[in-house]
Amino acid sequence: MKTLISRNRTVTPPCHDDNPMSGQHVDGADRGHAAAAAREVARHCAAYREPVRRLAQWQVTNTLLPYLALCSFMLFVAANGYGLFVLPLAVPVGGLLVRLFIIQHDCGHGSFLPSRAANDWLGRALSILTVTPYDSWRRAHALHHASTGDLSRRGTGDVHTLTVREYLALSRLGRLRYRLYRNPLILIVLGSPLNFLVLQRMPFGVGLPWRMAWRDVLALDISLVAVMAALAFATGGIGPVLWVFLPVISVAAWIGGWLFYVQHQYEETVWEEAEAWDFHRAALGGSSYYVLPRVLQWFTGNVGLHHVHHLNSRIPNYRLQECMDGHAVLGQVGRLTLRDSVRCLGLALWDEDARKLVGFSQVRLIQAA
Repeated sequence: MKTLISRNRTVTPPCHDDNPMSGQHVDGADRGHAAAAAREVARHCAAYREPVRRLAQWQVTNTLLPYLALCSFMLFVAANGYGLFVLPLAVPVGGLLVRLFIIQHDCGHGSFLPSRAANDWLGRALSILTVTPYDSWRRAHALHHASTGDLSRRGTGDVHTLTVREYLALSRLGRLRYRLYRNPLILIVLGSPLNFLVLQRMPFGVGLPWRMAWRDVLALDISLVAVMAALAFATGGIGPVLWVFLPVISVAAWIGGWLFYVQHQYEETVWEEAEAWDFHRAALGGSSYYVLPRVLQWFTGNVGLHHVHHLNSRIPNYRLQECMDGHAVLGQVGRLTLRDSVRCLGLALWDEDARKLVGFSQVRLIQAA
């Protein structure tokens, strides 16, 4: 295993520490060894997939109760004409909403509670708070797990990523559209709240048969209207309700959008053509280990340990750290610090020759060569 975690660094400053499972400078035999090593780590992870009811119950308690209490306080203050004073609370409350989303996410994987029915019940209940339709999101996310790193199956539950050759083959207008899409202000700052507040209110492109999609999405939309109406009646109007929940949901969307971006959009991630793609290697080599301060790791439900999650999506978030601590390799691969992650914003294209993500400026160098 040690030989798999030592290789020469590239000249380009990396977005994070060396990734032993990356596709850079490796041939088919090396990929085979890396895939075998990833499968060995996956066998270790399988021992942590059983939910622990008391830990799940405690996580719901220490997340849901503070969220509801703070939202109630914010609504009360906003209803009495002091909305500006509660706006700063949107940051920690948005963080709690991210943590609730992670619980819903685990329910979708069937990993949070021992019972499948209990997972589904809790996940659908939490969807009213996360404004994310449970069944349609669960299906799209399952497709994301099944195809991460496969160039032939891009487009479902991921950040749209072109290869350098695909980008160069576009018209000027096509390149402009892609550059705009990959601009962080559009992709994350505008796109994340738009996705949660608007796009997920419509039963299109969610990966479900249309009857199921309409039922899932519209059932949530009707529930949201009912909850908002009840809160508006209790607070004397829709104004305080929007004043509280629009900032809270936007903050949660920004955090979630950023996390989802850095989980797979880093320099030494792994993309392969279908014939060379391996699930375990793509999971371990194509998903980052986002090293966060303890308080941020708590608010984000350990989602930064994304490589572990992709190796075995049945591990509940409250056991991911335990699993990672149990295998040395898991703490060494795909490491991405907060400082490192900022540099990942400039990455936009998969370079088929260098086998890494590059920015638009590097494409100009490729063209000039």
